Amino acid sequence: MRLLVYNIRYGVGDGASSAVPLPGARYLFAEAAGLERISQFIAEQQADIIGLIEVDIGSMRSGKVNQAEVIARALGHYSCYASKYGEGSVNQVLPIVRKQANAFLASPNVHNERFHYFEQGVKRLVIELELDEVAIFLVHLSLKYRHRHFQLRHLYELVTNCKKPVIVAGDFNTFWGQDEIFLFMKAAGLASANELKLPTYPTRSPRMELDFILHSHSIKVDHFDIPDVPFSDHLPLICDFEVVR
Repeated sequence: MRLLVYNIRYGVGDGASSAVPLPGARYLFAEAAGLERISQFIAEQQADIIGLIEVDIGSMRSGKVNQAEVIARALGHYSCYASKYGEGSVNQVLPIVRKQANAFLASPNVHNERFHYFEQGVKRLVIELELDEVAIFLVHLSLKYRHRHFQLRHLYELVTNCKKPVIVAGDFNTFWGQDEIFLFMKAAGLASANELKLPTYPTRSPRMELDFILHSHSIKVDHFDIPDVPFSDHLPLICDFEVVR
């Protein structure tokens, strides 16, 4: 089975300067051509499961386009998604921000998803997708170190309560790389598919390992790759795996 995990940065590109000379202006404009390039790249990878971080699900930035649904239709996949913020968050009422989401795309027969929410941090969503032999958790952890570690504690509980082998994937925002989550991985019985600790951010000159695919030891990784593509400020992760009984 092939898993692709990609922070697509709402389809606004790899960080090139915007035509509008304002701080953060690049996050306000997504081009249809950019989304088309991302969609084409994802289709070429022929992944069974796609985990997308930073997806716009219909704000003015994307021209009211739900990027998760557009990519899913192009692939012939099922999609599930939700805002990254908890129901009580002020972000749920802010323009553009309230349409910022994470998403799973999968074959049409895969649709057993659950939505969990961390108690700490701004970005709180955890999507759990349960397959026959494995459960996959998709996360986008907090930028704040203290909040990240509260979230990792909650994530540990979700993982250890799961009856199946697990994969935990997404953007962990670990500015110290794998060393920052070493104890979490050991406690939860997880290993990283990125054995060489290759960096994933920023795209133009990668120097930080922010994105991860972590897996139970009963999951065998057959192939792992970080394609060098310029469609976002993060590089995507591709992992071919099988569950070993």
